[in-house]
Amino acid sequence: MFGILCARWFVLSFVLFSGVAPSSSSSTAGAGKWSTDRATRWYSSQPWLVGSNFVPSTAMNELEMWQKDTFDIATIDRELGWAESLGMNTMRVFLHNLVWQEDSKAFLERLEKFLSVAEKHTCTTPVGCKRPERTFSKTPRAGIES
Repeated sequence: MFGILCARWFVLSFVLFSGVAPSSSSSTAGAGKWSTDRATRWYSSQPWLVGSNFVPSTAMNELEMWQKDTFDIATIDRELGWAESLGMNTMRVFLHNLVWQEDSKAFLERLEKFLSVAEKHTCTTPVGCKRPERTFSKTPRAGIES
């Protein structure tokens, strides 16, 4: 289920945040495969992507970034603002299956908050999905968790 969610979210985020969605006024909207000329024009109109992977400074890793107790939207807002002031326009984040399994509805609410802040800072957000062999623990275990 989590893999399907990631695939759908990737496609949705690509369409919403990259400007790929055809406009209703376009004569080729809904016509299937784009011509080479149309694809070239679209690509030429896109900004150069400058950014990095993103985990806020208050999170140890992507798991902690999304957990209920450690999700810190104020820090995310501040740090995406810093990135924007440096000219960055894209920040990749990783979604984690353990947070989804714990409470999928709350996870999606936190994701929506993040995307709203990213949009405020004119930041596109490609997403990656991780499903590492990791479990929840209150304290990191030496040699296993950082």
